[in-house]
Amino acid sequence: MLPSRWDPFRDLSKELSQLHREMDDMFRRTFGLNREVALESGGLGVPMVNTYVKDHKFYVEVEVPGVSREQLDVSVDGNMLTISGARKSSREVKEHEYLMREAHYGSFRRRLMLPEGVNAEMIQASCRNGVLEISMPMEKKAVGGRKIAIEGGEGEEPREIH
Repeated sequence: MLPSRWDPFRDLSKELSQLHREMDDMFRRTFGLNREVALESGGLGVPMVNTYVKDHKFYVEVEVPGVSREQLDVSVDGNMLTISGARKSSREVKEHEYLMREAHYGSFRRRLMLPEGVNAEMIQASCRNGVLEISMPMEKKAVGGRKIAIEGGEGEEPREIH
């Protein structure tokens, strides 16, 4: 038998990996989620969001089916947009009667950093057909981007960076 070198971190690395797996399993069991369900449903009941710029306006669309306008709150603090609300169950049903339950109920909150150039003083919000739409004007110079030239080409030697 050949002597082996003692590595004090080998055992620690195994222990930390095991702890990491156990913590992941505990969260999955606690919240009833696996990775696929979490990705498909947008996580733990957090509404999905789309953002885009059109005609010098910044738009935020938030999917909030089953949430009334009165249950929603939209606020701006500096460059942070906060959308919060609560989705309530339409009826009282005991847990053991479900064959499948993917709908999430309870309160939620999404926070989004607003891009430069938006005028949050002119924010508008409306909720129709389960979609909350938030819009605010943008400065014209902030809407467009600029093209960045890329140095280098075929057959050129790479430069060393120090």
